Amino acid sequence: MPQAWFRFYAELNDFLPAERRQKQFPCEFRGRQSVKHLIESLGVPHTEVDLILINGEPCGFSRIVQDGDRVSVYPVFEALDVKPVSRVRSKPLRRTRFVADAHLGRLASYLRMLGFDTLYRNDFTDPELTALSVSERRILLTRDRDLLKHKSITHGYFVRETAPRRQLLEVLRRFDLAGAAAPFTRCLRCNGPLARISRRRAAPDVPEMSRRYASRFLRCKSCSQLYWDGSHYRRMSGFVERLLAELSAAGAQ
Repeated sequence: MPQAWFRFYAELNDFLPAERRQKQFPCEFRGRQSVKHLIESLGVPHTEVDLILINGEPCGFSRIVQDGDRVSVYPVFEALDVKPVSRVRSKPLRRTRFVADAHLGRLASYLRMLGFDTLYRNDFTDPELTALSVSERRILLTRDRDLLKHKSITHGYFVRETAPRRQLLEVLRRFDLAGAAAPFTRCLRCNGPLARISRRRAAPDVPEMSRRYASRFLRCKSCSQLYWDGSHYRRMSGFVERLLAELSAAGAQ
């Protein structure tokens, strides 16, 4: 039976059993098999892959694997420009528009808090998530590995962490987004953009005490939800400041 040798790098090893991590291992196959099919048969979603080398040469997902081929598979590169050799996809892997599955509601709220366009409903079906990811070119964030193997999905990420705050740090680091954050520019409820409005226009919908002490009022352009800089806003601001400081400190190490 034909056999190829595979080696996965960095976080792609998360999808492999322990005995195959960080090492080269053989993969037997029958008939004509694309490198994409073999990668996913080994447990790695194609949406996690940004560069494939076969016998040292870059190739795309449709490349047919031959007996004796040596296949190196890499995730997205954040600090290294591999554009001259990457041939896996025609569109950049990294984008700052997301759609999140039903298990990631708190993460979706956190991403919206930081200003990232993130679609979320707790009743999205797998076909709906797939359609939104494809039609709107959104990165699909999910805890379901099998969902990422859908052939039409090109941009997706399997979230490893289970605690929401750690999930947020993971996603920000994975897509190098700390510098792109624009806190409090999106509605936490519907994801719509927020616009500054005057105290006078906000007054009918704001409690008297808040009108007296708040200095900044924002209204969602989509659902009309109103926000102002009260105690809840100050708690969220502290959360964002600590989070971005942690990312900055980690990046400086």
